[in-house]
Amino acid sequence: MEIRNKASRIRLLNWKMPQMRAFHFSWFAFHLCFFGWFGIAPLMAVVRDDLGLTKTQIGNTIIASVAITVIVRLAIGVLCDRIGPRRAYTWLLCLGSLPVMSIGLADSFETFLLARLAIGAVGASFVITQYHTSVMFAPNVVGTANATSAGWGNLGGGTTQIVMPLVFSGILMLGVSEAVGWRLAMVVPGVVMLLTGIAYYRFTQDAPDGNFDELRERGELPPASGEHGMGASFKAAARDVRVWALFVVYAACFGVELTINNIAAIYYFDNFDLSLATAGMIAGLFGLMNLFARTLGGIFSDLFARQGGLKGRVRWLFIAMLCEGVALMFFSQMQVLALAIGIMLVFSLFVQMAEGATFGVVPFINKKALGAVAGIVGAGGNAGAVAAGFLFRSESLSYQQGLFYLGIAVIIASLCALVVRFSPEVEAEEQAAYHEAAGDAGEGALSLR
Repeated sequence: MEIRNKASRIRLLNWKMPQMRAFHFSWFAFHLCFFGWFGIAPLMAVVRDDLGLTKTQIGNTIIASVAITVIVRLAIGVLCDRIGPRRAYTWLLCLGSLPVMSIGLADSFETFLLARLAIGAVGASFVITQYHTSVMFAPNVVGTANATSAGWGNLGGGTTQIVMPLVFSGILMLGVSEAVGWRLAMVVPGVVMLLTGIAYYRFTQDAPDGNFDELRERGELPPASGEHGMGASFKAAARDVRVWALFVVYAACFGVELTINNIAAIYYFDNFDLSLATAGMIAGLFGLMNLFARTLGGIFSDLFARQGGLKGRVRWLFIAMLCEGVALMFFSQMQVLALAIGIMLVFSLFVQMAEGATFGVVPFINKKALGAVAGIVGAGGNAGAVAAGFLFRSESLSYQQGLFYLGIAVIIASLCALVVRFSPEVEAEEQAAYHEAAGDAGEGALSLR
């Protein structure tokens, strides 16, 4: 897919540019989807008591919350190729808001499990966010754009841990019981998601020069059929071993982040004898690192590409993954609260930089099947979370042991980054495109104007 007039600079305060409107709406929509997706996580201690859930049942709901996303992410990528990211995001936000608002109707483990399974579909929002920024920004800044939009979206994993207990507390002040309070609290993110879906349709467009249907009418984009159809696009991506290598890599970074988002609050609540609000605040710090950490991963990816080309991007991805695994193993051994928090922040830094580095590579794998590649790699994150979830559902395995084994798995997965290679022709072509875009950008690629 060849999209013209991509932005070679990120002008954060320029809302007139369609590229920047897509950038801001995509990260904000993803941020809100995190609220719907993990809004119940910081309230699990209350839900556990209300519904009488065991540790195994809680583990099953964690797996359910990320399992369905694997399938939806695989589908949403090729759907973006067909109908465009604007309509794909609108439908996902509006339909996804329904199970978020209705989870409060759950009155047993089974109904709660089904609700979390349905809500997991909104996690596919990540793929649309990365797709939309990939078609809007040039090679010299696409790594930074992808990482920043995803990072500010993932920031929802942190703000959710902080805000939802406060929403819950505010509702309790109205005089309702805890059993009713957690149910009403989940209505808030659902309503905001619905409104954002409508705004996304109204204020964004698929590409710099218009929506996909308009580009196809003008002959500027091939029809979504035949060799450019959804099936052909998915097959082309699925046949590429590099896509599956990045699938494993993303499973070991974003999958780990999703796992921590699900267990962090209850981990601190149980292990360090903290209040629900305090545990949520500390757990929220992990996600709040997305404010800058994932962006750093993308910035370093673009910087490594300046001299090393696509090989440089891959080398940086390997380094970030290796450091993530080592930091996670150290975090699992912390018994003192202050040390646990400090090491968690270091671990969080490398987790999110690895995620940014991954999607600094994705746009260059296969431009004709960008949606399918983004969908498969994005699904890897949730597949990793599902696999990690089994470590934390066992009554015989402590959270500390599970985290240590997970750190070892991350180190092994980092080796898959070295499988990603490009032909000399592609390397030369992308290096020329990078320097051309960098020359057009003139001053710094990231600015407030």
